[in-house]
Amino acid sequence: MIQTVVKRDGRVVGFNEEKILTAIRKAMLHTELGEDTDLLKQITLRIACSGKNQMSVEEIQDAVEAELMNSHRKDVARKYISYRNQRSVARQAKTRDIFLEIVEVKSNDITRENANMNTDTPAGMMMKFASESTKPFVDDYLLSEEVKNAVRLGYLHIHDKDYYPTKSLTCVQHPLDKVLKNGFCAGHGESRPAKRIETAGILGCISMETAQNEMHGGQAIPAFDFYLAPYVRSSFVEEVKVLEKISGKDFSHLYDIEIHDYISKDLDGLEGDERIVQHAVNQTVNRVHQSMEAFIHNMNTIHSRGGNQVVFSSINYGTDTSPEGRCIIREILKTTERGVGNGATAIFPIQIWKKKRGVSYLPEDPNYDLYRLSCQVSAKRFFPNFLNLDATFNQHEKWNPEDPKRFHYETATMGCRTRVFENRYGEKTSIGRGNISFSTINIVRMAIECMGIEEEEKRIEAFFEKLQEVLNLTALQLHQRFEFQSTALAKQFPLLMTSLWVGSENLKPDDTIKKVINQGTLGIGFIGLAECLVALRGKHHGEDEKSQELGLKIVRFMKAKVAEFCDQYEHNYSVLATPAEGLSGKFTEMDKRRFGIIKGITDKDYYTNSNHVPVYYKCSVAHKARIEAPYHELTGGGHIFYVELDGDATHNPEAIMNVVDLMDKYNIGYGSVNHNRNRCLDCGFENAAKDLEKCPKCGSDHIDRLQRITGYLVGTTDRWNKAKLAELKERIQHN
Repeated sequence: MIQTVVKRDGRVVGFNEEKILTAIRKAMLHTELGEDTDLLKQITLRIACSGKNQMSVEEIQDAVEAELMNSHRKDVARKYISYRNQRSVARQAKTRDIFLEIVEVKSNDITRENANMNTDTPAGMMMKFASESTKPFVDDYLLSEEVKNAVRLGYLHIHDKDYYPTKSLTCVQHPLDKVLKNGFCAGHGESRPAKRIETAGILGCISMETAQNEMHGGQAIPAFDFYLAPYVRSSFVEEVKVLEKISGKDFSHLYDIEIHDYISKDLDGLEGDERIVQHAVNQTVNRVHQSMEAFIHNMNTIHSRGGNQVVFSSINYGTDTSPEGRCIIREILKTTERGVGNGATAIFPIQIWKKKRGVSYLPEDPNYDLYRLSCQVSAKRFFPNFLNLDATFNQHEKWNPEDPKRFHYETATMGCRTRVFENRYGEKTSIGRGNISFSTINIVRMAIECMGIEEEEKRIEAFFEKLQEVLNLTALQLHQRFEFQSTALAKQFPLLMTSLWVGSENLKPDDTIKKVINQGTLGIGFIGLAECLVALRGKHHGEDEKSQELGLKIVRFMKAKVAEFCDQYEHNYSVLATPAEGLSGKFTEMDKRRFGIIKGITDKDYYTNSNHVPVYYKCSVAHKARIEAPYHELTGGGHIFYVELDGDATHNPEAIMNVVDLMDKYNIGYGSVNHNRNRCLDCGFENAAKDLEKCPKCGSDHIDRLQRITGYLVGTTDRWNKAKLAELKERIQHN
């Protein structure tokens, strides 16, 4: 006799014979002969009594079909089968509609969820088909009912849900020195260790591309200058040896000669060893420049994830003061400034200048000249962004300017903003670690639900009760995903779990990755602080001090809860200022359907990213810095400070330096500068005019309008979703 039923979503419920009666009755009522009560009861009783103890919905429906086909009412059987097929089609209709939009190359929020992905190509279409097919599977079989309801109702968003079944992790900071020293095997063939700068640059590209295929997030190199510096010297020695062969002389005494800086100079007037050394330096600088040029070009052309996406890559540099390290920094900046192809701005890698007093910030610092160059390049090419190692929360007690391995104790970041540094279960470092997974909560919805409470104090109190409930559920969901991810085997990630992730060198191919991945972080993100504060107090934090106090109280509460979760679940939880792209409009649309248009809250197509002052709010750079700065210390999982500059920044690199000064003054962790940059694709003309439609030089309308979205650049806004386009249109320059 049937006792329990397994539903399509995997839930087990008690058997209810009324459901069988209702289904057969509906079929009978759509026939000429109508309802047959006796037959109805007979079939229901037979199925209930003769069935297994536990049956699935499909098995029960198969039994109903068989009973009806064996009865004298074949007409009912036909109606029942037809009705069952219609229900099946209805369940698949949403997926069908989504697939058709992908097939027809329609531009919408599904196909434009990620502006870095081209879903119009065959590979991009396949990626999207797989993504949209996988999400229902995750809902049905991998999420608890409570979590699924929170997602469905718009309180919670699980990032990269389509990758959930793969057990992959989000991102990692590559220990590239290990790859360069040992080579690596990615499953098919092996790469030998690097001996010269050209090989080192290529291995850097290949290792990031390979890791991208093993993860669902981005790839970063935490100390690009330190890692590549040794190969500058080895290349110099190679050039000296070439001169030995040409001249037939022994120059081995020059192999270890001190070089103060790798600067190309004319050989006129130089003789003897001085001429030999300078020639070798000139050749080395040329090779380093070509290697950096190849690195930038490769990172903008090689594809990962089935061929539909360039590698989401970042590099951190700026604190290596050795002549070789300075050579790497100088040449990567020069090639970035020059551009790729016919002078286009490189989209990847996202470049991050590590600003540090005593190293690379003040006029007396050894890398100050390169810092000025980085600001000049950023004024033209948007990169590098700036990471403030002097921020109190970015400092490491073990950092020593005399330590050649000091980069191990420097914070590094993913270009979009993800930060990994503190660690309860291992060494405090960014290297060999990354985010495991993250989810974002909709604090706006919780605030809207409290708007009916007239007294402000009680309204805010009710909000915090809701916030605590959703935070608890989010921490549980991330823990459950971690437990699922931890069952993966090391051999599923041939590069990541042999050469990159900290501790992975001790894993055997059939070992699970559980013992090492807890070195990473689980991020709890938030979106729409500005709209949340408008709902609770009538004004956002950029326009009202009391709202700012409440905003900080909310995020401090989140940070305190995260600390509790670290103890409760024994993971590295962190608060993340979410880089919302597709999500910025998704939450808004859901809340708009539920609550209607609310002025200052749901009256736009997007919610403001994380803790930012709204893009449409007119204020000074200093005011924006003062408001957003305190949130950086509270959001250890990642944050970013944006400034929108007016005019042509290429004529004013000091404006970039002024922004970095504000970061230093207000203890801001990470920031970047946005500005207009147009480029004619036909003649190469560039300017900073807003909304340029035609090239003033050749009249072409083929204009490349470079813009930044959630931390990375996009050469065209054609791939932006509706919400981000609306946000872009409302961005106001800061004075």
